[in-house]
Amino acid sequence: MTDTAQAEREKVHDEKEPDHHPYFRPRDAATLILVDRSGAIPKVLVGKRHDNVVFMPGKFVFPGGRVDKDDYRVPCAAPITAELEANLAKGSPKTPASRAKSLAIAAIREACEETGLCLGCKAEGKVPKLEGPWKPFADAGLLPDPSGLFLIARAITPPGRVKRFDTRFFTADASTIAHRVEGVVHPDAELVELVWVELGSKPLADLHPMTRNVLNELDTRLATGPLRHDAPVPFFHFYGGKMQKDILS
Repeated sequence: MTDTAQAEREKVHDEKEPDHHPYFRPRDAATLILVDRSGAIPKVLVGKRHDNVVFMPGKFVFPGGRVDKDDYRVPCAAPITAELEANLAKGSPKTPASRAKSLAIAAIREACEETGLCLGCKAEGKVPKLEGPWKPFADAGLLPDPSGLFLIARAITPPGRVKRFDTRFFTADASTIAHRVEGVVHPDAELVELVWVELGSKPLADLHPMTRNVLNELDTRLATGPLRHDAPVPFFHFYGGKMQKDILS
């Protein structure tokens, strides 16, 4: 291992691997980090979870969740970019184009379901009939638009956990928000509050260690200028009981 690689791994928040638990195959998931760069310091959108939920009660989180089997079938205003598709295909095993689209669409769907914010564009002509979580898009005359998404990182939940996810962390600019559904966030919902917070501010210090790792990557990329698809994409995973950071290739 080179000194540079060792230094990169030491930056990653350490987390011990649980012992003596059955192996569960991680399921594909997606998380979306919305960024507002209109001010001097970039802000990201976080939601506060209800105190009564089982997982991370009262914590600030980013919208995200599992990929649904129907995510690939949803009509879109534009395809994902070739660069994003290529980034999603990196790593092993390779992610096919259909799965890459499902991951990007899942990030948009989860954001709408949990925050009421819809990333989309006005549909040309008659809007296809969309049901379930996509009905707010149809009601607003929109189709989901994944063309503004960038891949920031990939992370796999460590072995030994009952729930394991292979999560792709996406980001998009706040300007891609085309519609807001009122009433999604309220005192009895999964997310009780939405807050735009500056990178490095106190609410972000209480995030899950893995999410902080991803935010550090985002902060570094934002410091260099506009987001680009050709930036290195880190892959956080467990090896030998320790969290490792590799670069997808």
